[in-house]
Amino acid sequence: MSTRSKTPRKHRIHAIWPGALAGLVAAAILFAVAQLLSVFFGPAAAPLTSVGSTFIDFTPSWLKDFAIATFGTNDKMVLLISMGVVAAIFSAVAGILARRNFKAGAALVIVFALVMAAAIITRSGAGIADLFPLLIGTAAGLWSLRFLTPVPEQSEDAEEAQAQGSGPHSPTAGSPTRRTFLLRTAALAGVAVVAGVAGNALSSTRNAVRQVREALKLPAAKTKAAALPGGVQAPVEGVTPFVTPNNDFYRIDTALVVPELDPANWQLRVHGMVEEEFTLDFEELMGSDLIETYVTLACVSNVVGGNLVGNAKWLGYPLREVLARAKPKAGADMVLSTSSDGFSASTPLPILQDDRDAILAVGMNDEPLPLQHGFPVRMVVPGLYGFVSATKWVVDLEVTTFAEKAGYWTSRGWSSHGPIKASSRIEVPKALARVPAGKVAIGGSAWAQTKGISKVEVQLDNGEWLEAELAAEASVDTWRQWSYVWQDAPAGSHNVQVRAYDANGELQIEEQAPPAPNGSSGWHSITFTVA
Repeated sequence: MSTRSKTPRKHRIHAIWPGALAGLVAAAILFAVAQLLSVFFGPAAAPLTSVGSTFIDFTPSWLKDFAIATFGTNDKMVLLISMGVVAAIFSAVAGILARRNFKAGAALVIVFALVMAAAIITRSGAGIADLFPLLIGTAAGLWSLRFLTPVPEQSEDAEEAQAQGSGPHSPTAGSPTRRTFLLRTAALAGVAVVAGVAGNALSSTRNAVRQVREALKLPAAKTKAAALPGGVQAPVEGVTPFVTPNNDFYRIDTALVVPELDPANWQLRVHGMVEEEFTLDFEELMGSDLIETYVTLACVSNVVGGNLVGNAKWLGYPLREVLARAKPKAGADMVLSTSSDGFSASTPLPILQDDRDAILAVGMNDEPLPLQHGFPVRMVVPGLYGFVSATKWVVDLEVTTFAEKAGYWTSRGWSSHGPIKASSRIEVPKALARVPAGKVAIGGSAWAQTKGISKVEVQLDNGEWLEAELAAEASVDTWRQWSYVWQDAPAGSHNVQVRAYDANGELQIEEQAPPAPNGSSGWHSITFTVA
């Protein structure tokens, strides 16, 4: 009895692993072939990209907040890895089924392909032709699965004999069946790798947008940004740089793969409730009267004390001039901006018409926009969270009303207007840091875009509020750094809290609130230890 009870378990192990491996290799062929062929079609033709983008579109607010709070700007990488794990499990199950009943395994693959097809065809700008890479990839994957799956159906007794090593197809080390299976598997895996590498290489060769960006020379601004005053940087080591380097600037958007738009083909359509619809191309934009401006941007998903905020010098064309040319009609109160990947933002029309430096940006910190930050053109609007204003890869401006249209995140329950709340944070010391005894330097940043910061206070160990020293102010549209030196801090654990006042003397909100639906609030505090 003991031998008979162990046989089925060993049999199951021997029966499962070839099927799982066959399914994984067949899936690799499917995706590699589809990815290779998608190079010749639109961005939506890549199956994993479209599925991931569709998942992002249907992500509930609570899950979005969790992903950003947990993984920060690595949220998209985590999504891709998670998708890969799910696809691997699905493929392994399909392979195991196929060894028992090929039609059942193939049906599972086809269901998976139909889900991907639905994701592709519903992407912005996708057409029927974009399904071709998936169709050919699925056919190649099914053929590979058939190629790796034994044709004759084996009975339970025959499979049990295999598991015990006594059957005609016994998977022993010298078995031709196992050897043939492994050779076929290795050959197809090699084909998948070659096709994947070829797809990436061909994509780089066909799309030279990166090279175009590197060769692009920005025109001189007609109105240059005022020189930064001395002392804008707080005199505390470790406080973030006043101007955020491009590579360190936060990136939060809905694009799973960064769009690569050729400036030669870029156009901005301006339409809707206007007297004059028109289309603006990149050459005309670059020849316009561009301005430079320092603006601090913040993401609505930034938690209290978070790092989803950055400050940069932008070069672009005032949106008020674009709208003046279009002549909005009476009753319009919103501009719906749309990205090349389908994202949209609802921006209050009056904000784009007032005297703030809301621009169509083409430059960032004296170089063309980085691809991940919206090249060739994006919107920059002081005073509003990015989800209602900072559309990257922008290609469409529709003058409309809040009653008629809603932006991407507004339609998912977030606020429609999104003014940035006054905020402050502690950057030095870091939370839970250990610092030497003696003088303890404390510092950070505060912001209240379009208003400016007039005062910052810190509180040590729940004591009285103490006024911090403010660094010089560059403009009301940028953050302002602050510092405080604690003389002779005693050894032990300590708590420090910060709060800021805007230029109107209004204190930032004390009540703690999460990012959804209109931005976080609360006074930032940390605990650190003096050695």
